[in-house]
Amino acid sequence: MTKRERVFAALARKPLDRPPVAFWRHAPEVDHTATGLAEAMLAFHRRFDLDLIKVMSSGVYCVEDWGCTVAWTGSPNGAKQCTAHAVKTTADWARIRELDPGAGALGRELEALRLIVRGRHDDAPVLHTIFTPLTVARKLAGERLDEDLRVDPQAVLSALETITTTVTRYALAALGAGADGLFVATQTASREVFAGDEFRRFGLPWTRGLLEGVAARSTLTLLHIHGREIAFDLLAALPVHAINWHDRLTSPALGDALRRFAGAVVGGLGESGTLRRGPVAAVAGEVHDAVRQTGGRGLILAPGCVLPLDTPETHLDAAVEAAKRTRP
Repeated sequence: MTKRERVFAALARKPLDRPPVAFWRHAPEVDHTATGLAEAMLAFHRRFDLDLIKVMSSGVYCVEDWGCTVAWTGSPNGAKQCTAHAVKTTADWARIRELDPGAGALGRELEALRLIVRGRHDDAPVLHTIFTPLTVARKLAGERLDEDLRVDPQAVLSALETITTTVTRYALAALGAGADGLFVATQTASREVFAGDEFRRFGLPWTRGLLEGVAARSTLTLLHIHGREIAFDLLAALPVHAINWHDRLTSPALGDALRRFAGAVVGGLGESGTLRRGPVAAVAGEVHDAVRQTGGRGLILAPGCVLPLDTPETHLDAAVEAAKRTRP
């Protein structure tokens, strides 16, 4: 099968030659330019011969144009942080205005996407990374978001409307620029960040609005749910084709998730555990266990989140080799 055939067969839970495999890593030293990011993504893809390409824009590109100052401060997974937030007072939420998806940092990432699509050597689907509205709001304000949701929720809700419109327009622009689909990340759908009722009120409606806004155009929407004790069932009911989460750290397990969700599950590899520490035999063991749980159908082998920068390449090679030797 070609890579595209393999990935879309997994989404539909159809028979395939082997499970698709993918993983992703930040490139913090070069991701501030379109060319630097594109070259890093293409080199990584070629090196490991993966079945899809997730564009690894910095985790905070989405808030640069609203005034956040961003930098890599040494995070071991390469993620950049907001070193100065755009929302410093409750009144600042009113300053959040719709952005031009083709300008500024957003435009830079679209140009990187175009370079990646033109530069890939195979038919692997390309997914552009976007963030759910409440996740964007948390990046804009940091922990201040919690206080403002308690004291003046309407101020935040008005900004969430604007953020949702901007992110939806940007996602559609990414699809128009050549992305085959979207990697939609939520970092606010776990009890580590918000209790269930808070997420239902402030997170779920805007996440649904974003996903419904792109559903007619995106042929591959992969939802990443970050954290532990996640709102899996609430999100599994939304219009997405695949879900990725830290399945080696928090429930549900892959096999259980397949019974609770109609699309493909994306996981099986522990990015901060086995993939990072090894040994090689344990990496292959996680591949085989993921296939055992799912029967090899509806599975894309992947880590639960971004790879630490110091993950040994021999461990990644072992995951790819084990996947390629697997026959569902």
